[in-house]
Amino acid sequence: MNHRTKVKTVLDRRTAQTFVELADTLVVGFDVIDFLQTLAERCVDLLDVDAAGILLADPRGSLTLVAASTEQARLLELFQLQDEEGPCLDCYHSGQRITCSDLAAHPQQWPRFATAAHQMGFAAVQAFPLRLRDQVLGAMNLFSATTGLPSPQATSVAQALADVATIGITHERTLRQHQLVTEQLQHALNSRIVIEQAKGMLAERGQIPIVEAFALMRAYARNHNRQLSAVARQVIDQDAVVAELLDSAPS
Repeated sequence: MNHRTKVKTVLDRRTAQTFVELADTLVVGFDVIDFLQTLAERCVDLLDVDAAGILLADPRGSLTLVAASTEQARLLELFQLQDEEGPCLDCYHSGQRITCSDLAAHPQQWPRFATAAHQMGFAAVQAFPLRLRDQVLGAMNLFSATTGLPSPQATSVAQALADVATIGITHERTLRQHQLVTEQLQHALNSRIVIEQAKGMLAERGQIPIVEAFALMRAYARNHNRQLSAVARQVIDQDAVVAELLDSAPS
């Protein structure tokens, strides 16, 4: 077996393991935010990209950030939403995959976004719609630090992961007699707001980076079989859990 074949075999095995892992989370009462965060992280693990972000639309069609694999991706996604310019917005509104192999190329599709992306260390981007038939639920962004087009295999895997995200978002609707998907999305969006507030408070209280605060809350939620949003509400309420979280922080 030559090196190229070995690499492909390992990638295929890791891809299969990822789909099994994600499928295992699709149970009654699963945590949508944690599911999408895991998905964003697995995109970076499997694909030749440096960061990933996932946006969901609320019932009015406004996009909100729900997951990002790195702080740089989170900030860039927030800039994109605030500035109302970027690939994820185009992807969501068109329902089509958007690919830009070189954000610095001219003419630039999104000049302000391209400048912000460069400052964050990204040179290329690809956006995939989270689409259920004719309804687009959001979009998934993949960011690369180098220019160039992804391989056809990587693009296929990325679209499959975007499809898994769509399945995860709509899964509870099926389990609960097809209740409206907008209720599920709104709950996820509301939870994300609480989580953002909590990690900021925890970071300030413990004088630790935002990324570390989020990691502490997420680990605590998993270790105690709690939803991430519930832990976040405890942090906002100045519950005793704050001390537990900070005590578990790496010294």
